[in-house]
Amino acid sequence: MKKLNVAVIGATGMVGRTILKVLEERAFPINNLYLFASSKSKNTKVIFNNTEYLVEKLDYSSFNKDIDIALFSAGSEISKQYAPLAKEKGIIVIDNSSAWRMEEDVPLIVPEVNPQDIRWHKGIISNPNCSTIQVVVPLNPLHETYKIKRLVYSTYQAVSGSGVGGIMDLENGLKNLPNKKYPYPIAYNCIPHIDTFMDNGYTKEEFKMIEETKKILNDNALKITATTVRIPVKNCHSVSINIEFEKAFEVSHIYKILSESKGVIIQDDIDNNIYPMPISANGTDDVYVGRIRRDFSIENGVNMWVVSDNIRKGAATNAVQIAELVTETL
Repeated sequence: MKKLNVAVIGATGMVGRTILKVLEERAFPINNLYLFASSKSKNTKVIFNNTEYLVEKLDYSSFNKDIDIALFSAGSEISKQYAPLAKEKGIIVIDNSSAWRMEEDVPLIVPEVNPQDIRWHKGIISNPNCSTIQVVVPLNPLHETYKIKRLVYSTYQAVSGSGVGGIMDLENGLKNLPNKKYPYPIAYNCIPHIDTFMDNGYTKEEFKMIEETKKILNDNALKITATTVRIPVKNCHSVSINIEFEKAFEVSHIYKILSESKGVIIQDDIDNNIYPMPISANGTDDVYVGRIRRDFSIENGVNMWVVSDNIRKGAATNAVQIAELVTETL
């Protein structure tokens, strides 16, 4: 396999460091590696594959280097500012922010779901929202079989989804210290407020899950609603999904479909108290599904509980998987 020149933007952040870890774990074919971050991280030393690298300050000259793929994980404003510049230089951008996700000419990719969409990228490829990634992985094969009519998402999202500031608020709160990141203490609490509120009463996080699901599953007719909640868990998001299908189904067949689906692991043995939990999903790349049961309140309804590591599969690993798809086109 051809070795590529790879850049990681936001290399010293939580997701950026995990991207480097996943690139190393998956033996991604790298020739030259370039690490960029803000000025405060300039000259930070990072070890990758037993080699020491110095982090460079990101600026407008950064993309004058011979770079094939740039993995961005430095926030929407940085992506909006620098991704078009990288694209102009012929670099393929894989962006982990929300900056480009809903642009019509930017594919929104989850490799287990819509790898074919990578073919129509024009230089920028978007990584979906972390909560969206983990729900569409099990939903896609069910949608292909039974045609989903309506979805209700209720999320239980870890503080790592807010970055270092969220983790600090949880740790400080457990010590009875004041919160800085969230509007209320997160320790011993849950906050039904992720991202900013919109005029319609939904938060941007809820809107992302709704609209991104439609784009990834290529079905704008889907009826979806969402409530997203921050909980005092350090890492791994959980989502309760209520699904209404257009077609009749057997629960046993739902199990069969999911057990054969790439990236999905069923943990559902209620007799032995086995079900997905953040504590067991942490540090892994799969999507765990359990508590699968018929919803008797509607026709053709089913409930399921989905847990995944939001920093790995919900961000870093999915981005690297996209990069692996890109290597097949170069």
